[in-house]
Amino acid sequence: MTRVALATCRRLPEPDPDETLLLDALRARGAAAEMLAWDDEAADPAAFDLCVIRSTWNWAERPAAFRAWVRTAAAETTLLNAAAAVEYGLHKRYLRDLETRGVAVVPTRFCDRGVPTSLRDVARAEGWDDVVIKPAVSAGSWMTCKTHAAEDDGQRHLEAILAERDAMIQPYVPGAERALVWIDGACTHAVTKQPRFHGGEESVSGAQRVESFERIVVDHALGDWADGLLYARVDVMPDESGAPMVSELEIVEPSLFLLQHAPALERFVTAILARA
Repeated sequence: MTRVALATCRRLPEPDPDETLLLDALRARGAAAEMLAWDDEAADPAAFDLCVIRSTWNWAERPAAFRAWVRTAAAETTLLNAAAAVEYGLHKRYLRDLETRGVAVVPTRFCDRGVPTSLRDVARAEGWDDVVIKPAVSAGSWMTCKTHAAEDDGQRHLEAILAERDAMIQPYVPGAERALVWIDGACTHAVTKQPRFHGGEESVSGAQRVESFERIVVDHALGDWADGLLYARVDVMPDESGAPMVSELEIVEPSLFLLQHAPALERFVTAILARA
């Protein structure tokens, strides 16, 4: 019997709608599936044949500890996604890499921890008015805020982030975000998400078709990583012409919106068990 751990955390910041679905589907296919909290010192990844990272959604508060756990888990069992991919996805400087490879991304100014940075100066240089400020190492909407670049609150928020970690500033892009779900080599479906900031609730549509031009964006964004990934999610926003720009490359612990699309759940379970 295949032993599968679904990596989570001891205290979820919000419920995971996919958790029960995935556990039940794996067990129905004969696997011994359990949740395993990465931040529980008593939890042992070595007790499982596979460990699939799913809802480790507090990792950004302790990134060094999470990175150490990823390496340990990868040494003791088959970790999915693989440690190298996970570590690549932890810092959003991957957006620079995507841009270098010719992938359209939401314009981003990265700010180094501890370096005094003027939000007004950055916005003026870039021609931005309303901006989004967030940690460069973050999950969900943690410490993410929208503000006008001239507002003092925005500067204070930026300084609070920079006191502890790298930050990023982006122009506020109006419109909904498209989350393009990719499982085991193919796009399965998409959902539309409304903008979400720290403390807000996520609003998600039902399953939608991934358009051909979006599939091209996903392929370009995943690049050479695609061959070794079990799952990924590429979130895109529209530029002024409506063309998609990558806002997030989610290869650590993305929600895959399995509740919205049963065929994606089946594909995910099959792909997990095939790697046993």
